[in-house]
Amino acid sequence: MMKATGVVRRIDDLGRIVIPKEIRKTLRIKEGTPLEIFTEKEGNIILKKYSPIGELTNFSEQYVNSLYNTTNLISIVTDKDSVVAVSGTSKKDLLEVPISEELEKIIDSRKTAIDEGTKKISIIKDGPINEKHKIITPIISDSEVIGSVILISKEQNRKISNAEIEIAKVASNFLGCQLEI
Repeated sequence: MMKATGVVRRIDDLGRIVIPKEIRKTLRIKEGTPLEIFTEKEGNIILKKYSPIGELTNFSEQYVNSLYNTTNLISIVTDKDSVVAVSGTSKKDLLEVPISEELEKIIDSRKTAIDEGTKKISIIKDGPINEKHKIITPIISDSEVIGSVILISKEQNRKISNAEIEIAKVASNFLGCQLEI
């Protein structure tokens, strides 16, 4: 469903249009953000933020299922904007939901983050702060951060092991490598 903004822009002599700052801010579109262009039979042009990890959606779903079956930790894959795949918890609450700004900053840091319940990092935008233990590892492809792998303990008092941290790192590295092929 399309939402009218009331904004009208003209195409310049090079075929460019300017996306208003308010819309870019709301949709978290920054300079250099790749946009995918779609057309509809009715003549509509749709711009959508391009997600390289979106190309691996089916693969990501299988991968999080495997991670969950191996670790018994809630397993999540995100791109830079939203949750792409989930296993071990309700998909309807997380799938395709925008990620939080806190998570985006962690992903952009390019470092693995381990939250033992003290940082209170929310995974999704406007979502509850999950106090369970979690590992967040960025997915990097061709030296560009494209998303994250997140493992979350279902148990409040369970500590994250070094092996689980390494599993999360391997998962994010593997997914990043799949896009370089």
